[in-house]
Amino acid sequence: MTRITAIPKDDAMCGWYHTAPARQARPTHHGEKQTRWAVLGAGFTGLAVARQLALNFPEDEIVLIDAQEVGFGTSGRNAGFAIDLPHDIGADDYIGDIDIARSTLKLNRMGQTILHALVEQHGIDCHMRPSGKYQAAVEDRGIAVLEAYRRGLDKLGEPYEVISGKDLPDHIGTSFYRQALFTPGTMLVQPSALVKGLADTLPSNVTLYENTAISDVDYGDKVVLTHAQGRITTDKLILANNAFGARFGFLKHTVLPMYLYASLTRPLTVAEQAALGGKDFWGVIPADPYGSTVRRTHDNRILMRNSFSFNPDQQSKPHCLERFVRNHRLSFERRFPMLPDVHFDYTWSGSLALTQNHKGFFGQLAPNVYGALFCNGLGVTRGTVTGILLADMIAGKRHELIDFLLSTSGPNTLPPEPFLSIGVNATLWWGQRKAGMES
Repeated sequence: MTRITAIPKDDAMCGWYHTAPARQARPTHHGEKQTRWAVLGAGFTGLAVARQLALNFPEDEIVLIDAQEVGFGTSGRNAGFAIDLPHDIGADDYIGDIDIARSTLKLNRMGQTILHALVEQHGIDCHMRPSGKYQAAVEDRGIAVLEAYRRGLDKLGEPYEVISGKDLPDHIGTSFYRQALFTPGTMLVQPSALVKGLADTLPSNVTLYENTAISDVDYGDKVVLTHAQGRITTDKLILANNAFGARFGFLKHTVLPMYLYASLTRPLTVAEQAALGGKDFWGVIPADPYGSTVRRTHDNRILMRNSFSFNPDQQSKPHCLERFVRNHRLSFERRFPMLPDVHFDYTWSGSLALTQNHKGFFGQLAPNVYGALFCNGLGVTRGTVTGILLADMIAGKRHELIDFLLSTSGPNTLPPEPFLSIGVNATLWWGQRKAGMES
């Protein structure tokens, strides 16, 4: 018996969740359940796995289980960038090995295509737009990153536009940045609305249980999942619960549960929109990884996202919310002095499942257990496509990208405690300090 020592319990004020269309949560599981297939985690990866298993095995019931409400957890807490381009932060040009980069590009674009088709097919109200993204810099270090990435994009043969600081207000309103690199392939979404919509349009042979937190797992000829209200016995288990997957007896000491913090303003008034100027819908990611992600949303709010914490217990920390909202306010005021009276309606944290070598896990963990885990910050597209491909692999289908994932999958083992926490926290402190005005 494997005891699950941590369950998802996110803070309450996720702006994406509260501003997305409301939905009726599916019931918690009660009693005894027998099934052929069980999927843990109803985020982007788990929803994709369940959907594709249902199509591959139309006569079978697929049981999908989440510890919280759909759209409230990690997949509904990101910044809403469905990114196509590879971004290898360990490479000098952020592209690295060209063959790996090309396969990564195929993966990401397959994920985008799948999501776009589902949104169109089911009329999911998630404000998905092919808006591209701005990667922007204000410090010399950030400008150097943009130049290096530009060289990498040239190598990959992908289009981009370099936008000078004097021209950026026509795009994003603010004159804060010195330069930006615009790439056209990113789609922007309201992430919680997308996740909710995907859950409510699952095939009829998928049974979704929400607010069903697994407390114990018994691995045998069948897998027995125990929770407070009952048990689910399954022939095959698929772990699609990102960082929490490492709590289930596999891949121990391989994932870094990082938390990133965001705030969302109230809607801008008509006068404030005029004062801001620029386009009505855009997204900026920072050149420096410790900088601020910024978005103008479909309902004319501004998203600010920055500041990290390392939470090895995988629980949100209220004192970090109180501390980091001050960072968000300072970052907002630097960028938007023309909006002096705009307050934040929501502040929240969201988990990132990072690994030391930036690789996730994809494949078989045990004779009757599979996993697609550790998105490394690319959960929207990568979670979707790896979920689909894992379900196809289980069904015996072949695909070049399945072979690619199997050949490149696998996180490194991390150093032991207390050295791990000391090293990670020191890296976070120094990285955020070096970011300077980028934060």
